[in-house]
Amino acid sequence: MPFEPITWELRSRSLTTSDHTLVMGILNVTPDSFSDGGRWADTGAAINRGREMAAIGADVIDVGGESTRPGAALVDPAEELERVLPVVETLAGEGIVVSIDTSKPSVAVAAIEAGAEIVNDVTGLSEPAMIEACSDSGVGTVIMHMLGDPRTMQLNPTYEDVVVEVAEFLRHRAEEANAAGIDSSRIVVDPGIGFGKTIRHNLALLDGVDRLGDGRPVLIGASRKAFLGSILDQAGRPSSAEDRDRATGATIALAIEKGAAIVRVHDVAGAVDVGRTADAIVRVR
Repeated sequence: MPFEPITWELRSRSLTTSDHTLVMGILNVTPDSFSDGGRWADTGAAINRGREMAAIGADVIDVGGESTRPGAALVDPAEELERVLPVVETLAGEGIVVSIDTSKPSVAVAAIEAGAEIVNDVTGLSEPAMIEACSDSGVGTVIMHMLGDPRTMQLNPTYEDVVVEVAEFLRHRAEEANAAGIDSSRIVVDPGIGFGKTIRHNLALLDGVDRLGDGRPVLIGASRKAFLGSILDQAGRPSSAEDRDRATGATIALAIEKGAAIVRVHDVAGAVDVGRTADAIVRVR
């Protein structure tokens, strides 16, 4: 299949894959995220980490103030805002493309006012107010699939055909967003690797990236997730979350081969190296 670049329209600019697959760097301003919880909870440390990721090749910095790991506790909107707004405002003010990772419309609106160009909603725009916020502001929008919520999503997730069902969910949500005023050029879809899926579901979705978008750009976020740890355990290679960057690299390369437009990662430098190499192979076609 020949390579075809995409352009993702954001609030005040656009991003394109004409040169390379886009890299979204994860910046968790939380005490309890599964991989780096607490590491960037200090505002100054978070800002410096965002700058560092942008300097080494992240096209987008995705700032989140509430953990969405399995079993994570809810965070009050006021506390989430206190965590994310200074980081969003500073990084965006320096010209860095910032995404706000939130499912709360009030947090999204405040982050957009502070300069965020993208809203990344793990609930797939389930709140009408979130659709309105994205439509009114013209931000880039990531629509993700999740079965249940972070408190329940890993309690026996079941599908007849996970690729077909997730693709249908994403198509339906994207069409609803279009009807509500979010232009197709602003929408990216994410199958939600690890969000209400078993190991086999995650592997099937990675193998089926080319069937998920229905013509829309696909974002893949498999970075350091537990299913990679399970694979490594079975290979006699037990790992902590931070030990899974090489395994994450395999998901990046294969997702790019299947047509992914964006990868969301903790290790930006590694993702840039893997991504540029995979891009060169895929694009020689």
